[in-house]
Amino acid sequence: MTASVQPAEQSAATTLLRFATAGSVDDGKSTLVGRLLHDSKSVLTDQLEAVALASTNRGQEAPDLALLTDGLRAEREQGITIDVAYRYFATPRRRFILADTPGHVQYTRNMVTGASTAELAVVLVDARNGVVEQTRRHAAVAALLRVPHVVLAVNKMDLVEYAEPVFAAIAEEFTAYAASLGVPEITAIPISALAGDNVVEPSAHMDWYGGPTVLEHLETVPVSHDLTECHARFPVQYVIRPQTAEHPDYRGYAGQIAAGVFRVGETVSVLPSGRTTTIEGIDALGESVDVAWAPQSVTIRLADDIDVSRGDLLAPADDAPAVTQDVEATVCHVADRPLAVGQRVLLKHTTRTVKAIVKDIPSRLTLDDLSQHPAPGQLVANDIGRVVVRTAEPLALDAYAASRRTGSFLLIDPADGTTLTAGMAGASFAAVTAGAAETAGTAADDAEWDF
Repeated sequence: MTASVQPAEQSAATTLLRFATAGSVDDGKSTLVGRLLHDSKSVLTDQLEAVALASTNRGQEAPDLALLTDGLRAEREQGITIDVAYRYFATPRRRFILADTPGHVQYTRNMVTGASTAELAVVLVDARNGVVEQTRRHAAVAALLRVPHVVLAVNKMDLVEYAEPVFAAIAEEFTAYAASLGVPEITAIPISALAGDNVVEPSAHMDWYGGPTVLEHLETVPVSHDLTECHARFPVQYVIRPQTAEHPDYRGYAGQIAAGVFRVGETVSVLPSGRTTTIEGIDALGESVDVAWAPQSVTIRLADDIDVSRGDLLAPADDAPAVTQDVEATVCHVADRPLAVGQRVLLKHTTRTVKAIVKDIPSRLTLDDLSQHPAPGQLVANDIGRVVVRTAEPLALDAYAASRRTGSFLLIDPADGTTLTAGMAGASFAAVTAGAAETAGTAADDAEWDF
């Protein structure tokens, strides 16, 4: 019996929001996250007891909620965030995956890791210091990674006597900067993470603020990552050929749908070969279905016996990505060893890994003022720059602006498998913010950012 399910039914479950926190050192990121978890009743009793004990051992009278996320010993000792701390919690209205990212300049690459899958970024600012260099850097990274919703949390309002003019000035400066990068939505919220003002409960000290609390905004912000509306893409992960008496001729292609919807009878192209065929059947959870959508893991059966292997990409014949061996991209270098022109690497895109060579590094981005440093020759840890890579085999690569999933890739050291660089194919925000006219010209594209 064939089951027929409509993509709309996937929205029956509670929605999921992935978000990341960022900010300069000591802006209070971990305290905000701890307060969010504590006040939303998302912390177990034994966790609170452990935090209380650790706080007492450090001579603190009240529990330090930052310890709920700072899990590394070095983080607890130094009072800073080093690694990305992931936390999972839920309210009756929504489920959350939170990435608490570091604030230090030397850990910018960790923020890239945490924000790469986020639909919202919370950028904290110390109300006493205002927008600083690292604040601009984190806003730029969020824009570069196409995070569609940015929250400016102006923290430590209790230390500036909850003054509205202080908040207004910071919000105006940050909003203007983030908007110039093409961030489509910015929401400013005045908070005190230590005291709990406007984190989960509205503040009694800021009656001049009529907007949502942090949690209220997280619960109600539109989660527009409906992958069924995106260009359909299916990277083949595994070829299934049981060759048993029961299934002597079965040939299926298993994997996770990266985006879009696939239907039985649809004409698809197999990339990079470009051969076309039709979908004969789709198997999901042991049953045959007529339609499947992202991010389901399924097995697709094709009408024709053509050469399809791991790393190939199935896409609608009338909506297939271009195939190329020359990749131009913006990258963030995450390894301690440099990336240099002429270096041989492996390029991993979805389930396909090919040999490649770095042909050129045209520029390195200075995030402080968004200027371009031409022809740097190499990129070192935490650098963001433009690269040109030539691959040994063709790739079906989307632009990152069109798809964060099939427009991203990794550069890997072929000697030991170390991840060197995270790449985003196509133009970066830096290329479109060189002038106000160009920025205005891309407004429509920004509004259609995809996940």
